[in-house]
Amino acid sequence: MMGGPSENPELWAFLESLHCGELLSGTVTAIERFGVFVALEDGPDHPVFPGVGFISCAELSWQRFESASDVVQVGQRVSCEFLQFDTWNLEARLSLRATQPDPFHAFADSIAVGQKLHGQVTKLVPFGAFVQVADGIEGLVHLRELTRTPVQTPADAVQVGDEVTIVITKIDRERRTLTLSRRQSPSERR
Repeated sequence: MMGGPSENPELWAFLESLHCGELLSGTVTAIERFGVFVALEDGPDHPVFPGVGFISCAELSWQRFESASDVVQVGQRVSCEFLQFDTWNLEARLSLRATQPDPFHAFADSIAVGQKLHGQVTKLVPFGAFVQVADGIEGLVHLRELTRTPVQTPADAVQVGDEVTIVITKIDRERRTLTLSRRQSPSERR
């Protein structure tokens, strides 16, 4: 632990003054495998880290990305939502994606279960295939829903890059997931 209020009184007081949901601005100072450090404009420096603000990879973007540097660059000015005071590391946990509308919810508002969509296969996993149905929106077609006749692996039915027609079978807003079926789609080739 970094020490209590007595060791870093200015930093501790600053962090305790922040409220969940408050917008904080700063500059990206370092990009690590596990997240991004941000030097906050209004706050004191951190005794150890390159910034008092920290954005975990999960809080960087609603879109899927390979590395944090695909989303932000060192030196970039960002405006983030304050999530919580991490008393162990003496840092402000931040979210960049919270400042942007969630594309999943906007998409979910425009579709319905039973609706037919076109998409592109983006990834094969042992239990099925992920299909992109809109920008930044993917759904899962379970293995048993890939074809009318059973297959051993997803690769027996589709390949990454294939254009497919699917039907929405479930929309889970809380988990932000779409479940799809290719088997129930009328145009699925036997």
